[in-house]
Amino acid sequence: MLSRFSPRGGQFFDYFDDHATTMVESSCELAALMTHFDDLQGRAYSIESIEKRADKITRAAIDLLHRTFVTPFNRDAVHLLINSMDDVVDLTEDVAQSIFLFDFRTITSEAIKLSEICVACSAKVQAAVRLLRYRTNTAEILALCEDIDRLESEADHVMRAAMAKLFREEQDARELIKHKEVYELLESITDKCEAIATIIEGIVV
Repeated sequence: MLSRFSPRGGQFFDYFDDHATTMVESSCELAALMTHFDDLQGRAYSIESIEKRADKITRAAIDLLHRTFVTPFNRDAVHLLINSMDDVVDLTEDVAQSIFLFDFRTITSEAIKLSEICVACSAKVQAAVRLLRYRTNTAEILALCEDIDRLESEADHVMRAAMAKLFREEQDARELIKHKEVYELLESITDKCEAIATIIEGIVV
């Protein structure tokens, strides 16, 4: 019984770090899929495997939260942070599966650019999450969160330009719908990373 009252911050931070790693791994695999556009099924399967690992980390963290009285910071923030990171990996898998299932023949430069921004956002989240453990790096953490906000704004600009080009130039309605879906999913990844940055800001401020 007393173990429920013992601080378990280290365990929670281990889960945060592990999950941030799956964010980076899945986003890098997605960017590679789009850049090289080879072995789509294999790369989609690789991302699916990472997503399953992310789910296990999320379940373990939530289980620990339910069994622990003393948490490293607000319980709601713990829950929201781990679930928001899981949402990023889920969205990344959605993009990969859409490209494979919708039988894409080409990937636009705008989609590749958005996937690269997703990699950058995930890396910034990973860096910020790692620093949360020490509580003495507030300025550095907040700077990383600002970087994520900037990247999300960049993704918005790329998304708007991509959509404008798509609706001006694409004559095939099916192709238009397919590309529009992928653009929106990619932009949602950066939105979710921005939401994670807001959660982290709330923790440290």
